Parts: sequence; C-alpha cells; structure tokens
Amino acid sequence: MKKLAFAVVLAGTFSLGMFADSMTGFVSDSHCGAKHDSASEANAKCAQACIKKGADPVLVSDGKVMKFDADSKAQALAHAGQMVKIDGSMNGDMVKINSIEETK
Repeated sequence: MKKLAFAVVLAGTFSLGMFADSMTGFVSDSHCGAKHDSASEANAKCAQACIKKGADPVLVSDGKVMKFDADSKAQALAHAGQMVKIDGSMNGDMVKINSIEETK
C-alpha cells in the first residue's frame, strides 16, 4: 500500500510541469538571455540581431531563461524583441506555445 501511495505522489509530482499555463515575459535570444528582459528599442534590436546570427529565441520571465520546444520556435521568432503573453505548458525549462500575443 505504501509503495502504491508513493508511486501516485511521485507521478503527480513529475506531471505538474506539463499542465497548461499562462506566462508573460520578453522574447530574447539564447546568446544574451536575461541581459534583455524588457521591451526597449535597444533590447529588441539586439535580440533580433542575435537571432538572425543563429541564436535561438528564449523567454525571459522573472529573471529565468526558458527555451522553446521545436514546434514553438517559429511562433516565438515572430515575437522576438517583444513582451508577450503565452498560453501553453512548461516541461522543466522548456515552453510549448499554444498561443502567443504581444503585450505592453
């Protein structure tokens, strides 16, 4: 009985990161990361330039840098250098986008 209860608790703990979530942050680049955490002309230009040079887009929220999964990168690229609201899910430090929109 104890093993079954432990397994249920353990499974629930691992799946917590996979539920739908709403988050806001700045779409930066993997080269600069959290150096750019707010929408300004300089931050937007740098993030867009680094992405053009091959850096991946990342989400910076509350000082944390999160990567986008492969299916979400194209959506994130369209918002490089912007503050965004994302409805999606987290798995560790990986963001899966269901919808994304610019926010102020």
